[in-house]
Amino acid sequence: METLTQLLTQKLSAAFEKCGYSPELGIVGGSDRPDLCRFQCNGAFSGAKLYHKAPRMIAAEVAETLKDDPQLSKIEAVGAGFINIDVSDEFLLGYVKQVLADKDLGIPQAKTKETIVLDYGGPNVAKPLHIGHMRPAVIGESLKRLTRATGRTAISDVHLGDWGMPIGLCIAELSERCGGDLSKVKISVELLNEIYPFASARKNTDEEFYDKARAITAAMQNGDERYQAIWRDIVAVSVEDIKKNYDRLNISFDYWYGESDSGKYIGELVDTLKKEGLLYESDGALVVDVTQEDDKITVPPVMIKKSDGSNIYATTDLATIIQRMREFDPTEIWYVADSRQSLHFTQVFRCAKKSGIAPQDVKLEYFGFGTMNGADGKPYKTRDGGVMKLEEFYNTVYEAALERVADSKYSSEDEKESIAHRIAVATIKFGDLINHRAKDYIFDLDKFMASDGKTGSFLLYTVARINSILRKTGEPGEFDAPEIYTEQERDLLHCIAASGEKIGMAYAEKAPNLVCENAYALSCAFSKFYHDNHILTETDENKKRAWTQLCAACKKMLEKHLDLLGIETVDLM
Repeated sequence: METLTQLLTQKLSAAFEKCGYSPELGIVGGSDRPDLCRFQCNGAFSGAKLYHKAPRMIAAEVAETLKDDPQLSKIEAVGAGFINIDVSDEFLLGYVKQVLADKDLGIPQAKTKETIVLDYGGPNVAKPLHIGHMRPAVIGESLKRLTRATGRTAISDVHLGDWGMPIGLCIAELSERCGGDLSKVKISVELLNEIYPFASARKNTDEEFYDKARAITAAMQNGDERYQAIWRDIVAVSVEDIKKNYDRLNISFDYWYGESDSGKYIGELVDTLKKEGLLYESDGALVVDVTQEDDKITVPPVMIKKSDGSNIYATTDLATIIQRMREFDPTEIWYVADSRQSLHFTQVFRCAKKSGIAPQDVKLEYFGFGTMNGADGKPYKTRDGGVMKLEEFYNTVYEAALERVADSKYSSEDEKESIAHRIAVATIKFGDLINHRAKDYIFDLDKFMASDGKTGSFLLYTVARINSILRKTGEPGEFDAPEIYTEQERDLLHCIAASGEKIGMAYAEKAPNLVCENAYALSCAFSKFYHDNHILTETDENKKRAWTQLCAACKKMLEKHLDLLGIETVDLM
């Protein structure tokens, strides 16, 4: 389905051409001054340079051509050469009706078949999820949903860190505690939560222990069954706990592959790099040079094998690209990771392209994200200064949400827990996603849970208010409003009509914050419409039916936005 600006661009392009100008000048966009007009075309300014004619004269000619178009209520040349445009109410109502009947709700769809693999989450097994794991999962989940909403195939992979030094450290410590007989060990989440921090700290002061952990890591990666048996137990217990935490935040993955799953492709990776003459030895390690002539910073060689023969993240990331090309044949592979990983992905992507592991027509993209900080502007921590577990963070927000709904007279005690959960998730996810992914932000619980302003609670409250109206009026049926009665109604209709295009822009820019902004704009437009028009007490049945249908239309569009953000709505608040 075409967007409103695309339809208007077609009109203006034809008008420019009819007047003897290039149709490319007819591009229409939304107006920054909706009080003056809803849409605007500035092509006359570019035309002035091409045709050596005053832009106002060009604009006036084009506007004159369209003055009798019944789908336009306004088209006029103003100022130095702007063309201001408004559509007729009949055209606007007809367009909104098409949007609501469209299975994609007016969201522009991909023109060709595209398959995109999204790598996000990236938790390490044997370690509890902490606050730093939240952003990649929340952002990646929204990008996945945005991708699917535009008609593309999205394949999500959590890409577990299940094959490196953290595992070696845990096994080394477990081995010492059980006297070397690992078969005696019964793995549990509680044990892992205690073992890993202890072993990680110990390696900093006990070189002999660290050497043992390195040796165990290399042996495990090379197939030692004794270590792989305990490794499998660690992975199984960790994944179950990780899934529980992600499920709570409405985050899911199509594949739960780990670094270990790329192991069978590492031999092929090394052979390919050797065949292409790219692999060489440096201080006992095997590396590949990935510098380019136009580099503004030093980009060191990417290490493929450490001097002890073990693998690092770059090794498994490159082997994973081979795996993904074989299994999914993607057109693009996206990575959502901390902004500090920029150099790593530069090295990996260059090596993949240079070696032919990733074909030149396959896009490899890295989307870095900033840090969620506390009130002090530093990374969010527990009260005693430690790294906060994700489960603990969620519980803090959930308890605050439960306190907010405790006195609600609209819901039962059982419902309050469910509502509090959804408010907590909306608080966390909207509070994160309203910020551009690359920016740091401060998590302010009171601000992010407020019932007004740019918050998840405000959006949930808007949907709940519409539900309340529809319960009292009954479902209004298919949208077929005969006319527009108020300016607030017109504003809301324009918001609904523009939503598909806004979501398309969010996909194009890989920016879920644009979905948040448009959801907020929809909610604000509805609030104004609701306060200025007395829907339930309206005596004119035509008006009441039109307004009720508009409520249902707004709800449908808002729910789509919230779904793209991974937020579930509530019936009551």
